[in-house]
Order: sequence, then C-alpha cells, then structure tokens
Amino acid sequence: MIAYETRLGKVEISEEYLEKLIGHEVTSCFGVVGMVPRRVKQKIYNRFSKSDMADTGVIVTGKGDTLSVEIHIVVTYGININAIAVSITEKVKHIVLENTGLEVEKVTVKIDGIKE
Repeated sequence: MIAYETRLGKVEISEEYLEKLIGHEVTSCFGVVGMVPRRVKQKIYNRFSKSDMADTGVIVTGKGDTLSVEIHIVVTYGININAIAVSITEKVKHIVLENTGLEVEKVTVKIDGIKE
C-alpha cells in the first residue's frame, strides 16, 4: 500500500491498482506490441490464460507521496525506441497524477523484445 496524508485524512492506494492503471495506458501507446511479465503471479496467469493481465510488466514502488515505475514492453520493429520511451514516460506521469494526485519520480522503460 502506498499511503500519504492530506488535510482531509489518510489516503491509501494499492500497488495493484496503479499497475493496472499504468498497464492500460501503456498498452494503448503507438508502437507497443505487448507487455512482458515480471512477477511470478503475472507469469503464472499468462501461462494459463489466453488474455493478458492489465498489470503485466508493470512494477510500482512508492515512498510517501512519490512513486517509481518500471515497465517491461515489446515494441514494433522499426519504431524509434527513444520516442516510445518518452511518450510512455509522459503518459504514465500524467495518468497517475490525474487519477491519484501522486507524483511519479522515476519511470524506467525496459525494452524486452522487438516484434515484426
């Protein structure tokens, strides 16, 4: 749980919620073919399910009211990787701030594969 205090009280947000929120946003980015599972739960689910989980490939860690996000993706061959990484970083920071009010301190985009 990521928790922080406001003038109205304490706010707690689960990492799972943030991972799903970010996962939906990242998969809609141009040039992203898919996500690569990084956690055991994600790997097991992907083995037995034909559909991807929304939080596949996203790891969120937080301290206080700032977050760090690590994203593992597969991109389309021939796409500018730097442009994709910048686009994903900006989208993640915007969507998290808009939905939760939390600042994203660091977004790490890892390209785990290229698909034609």
